[in-house]
Amino acid sequence: MPTETYVALGSNLKQPWRQIDRAIDAIATLPGTRIQKTAPRYRSLAIGPIPQPEFINTVICVETRLSPATLLRKLQSIENRLGRRRCLRWGPRTIDLDLLLYDQYIFSNRTLTLPHPRMLERNFVLYPLADIAPHLKLPCGKYLPEVLANCNPDGIVRFDAGETRGSTR
Repeated sequence: MPTETYVALGSNLKQPWRQIDRAIDAIATLPGTRIQKTAPRYRSLAIGPIPQPEFINTVICVETRLSPATLLRKLQSIENRLGRRRCLRWGPRTIDLDLLLYDQYIFSNRTLTLPHPRMLERNFVLYPLADIAPHLKLPCGKYLPEVLANCNPDGIVRFDAGETRGSTR
């Protein structure tokens, strides 16, 4: 039986809109995996130790038959194919794919923590997640609207459906 998962996507290098499109297309080809919903895209300020371009972010809902560890490996493989280089933590990147939730699964080892450990701290994750799962119950027992009510919206702008990919509004 497929498991509902959520994946965050972000890019701030080499045509970020295109990088996200390419990543979504690649995720759609994973075995036993189907994209259910895609959130609108957001522009957000970069987090990290160095000045860098703003990010384009979104979240997708995926049904998959892959295990969490296998899905993570496949996502990292997609990142590598799209030119992701892990030179500087929280540095600029062509693509960042974060496995946020794997149903209500709670798990942690040296390579994977579910739910994503910083998910609740990131407005660029919570706002698009709320767009596609407005009543989602999180593994911690809280509902997404409750978490979102305490989320600072500063530094994040939603792209409306009619806006062009190159918009920097």
